Amino acid sequence: MSVAFSPDSKVLASGSCGATVRLWDSQTGALLGDPLTSHSGAIMSVVFLPDGRVLATGSYDMTVRLWDAQTRALLGDPLTCHSDTILSVAFSPDNKILASASGDMTVLLWDVWTGVLLGSPLAGHSDSITSIVFSPDGKILASGSDDTTVRLWDVQNGVPLTDPLTSHEDSITSVVFLPDGKILASVSINGMARFWDPVTYKMCPRMITY
Repeated sequence: MSVAFSPDSKVLASGSCGATVRLWDSQTGALLGDPLTSHSGAIMSVVFLPDGRVLATGSYDMTVRLWDAQTRALLGDPLTCHSDTILSVAFSPDNKILASASGDMTVLLWDVWTGVLLGSPLAGHSDSITSIVFSPDGKILASGSDDTTVRLWDVQNGVPLTDPLTSHEDSITSVVFLPDGKILASVSINGMARFWDPVTYKMCPRMITY
């Protein structure tokens, strides 16, 4: 259901519909240790902490779990404040915040190291939130939704930075920033990609259909 490389590209994590996560040697294809088996539902999203120490997994069972990427040990209790499937998880670039997005139409922010919920839910979408991503400087969180909109959030204050970005005509499947943070791309299920300026909040004059 989801795959992610470790920051050093040596390990591939894969999440399955069978509720397990497996870690693989990306060069040899060998399985690294036993599967991670704490979830009770399909694994919808996996992501490594930018420094590689922690793996986060989000599941159909409505929980997020954190794992030691080296020992594969479960870290702390499950994060359980969502009321629907976890569809996307993302770490902030400074290794301090975990964001989780859900079918309950909210994004929650967590302290990576304590598991404490930070602030109030980021609420405003009218359908499932399918994809989230932090800007490279960690100040903005972008969210894409089945409601066909993209939203930009101030991470520090937990408030929207602007009105929803509304050029798509179908469900958003993925959002991603350029490495320099100057452009946000969003892709919808109908094969349309849009590009946005995260400073002016305007759509850039280029569009891709695939």
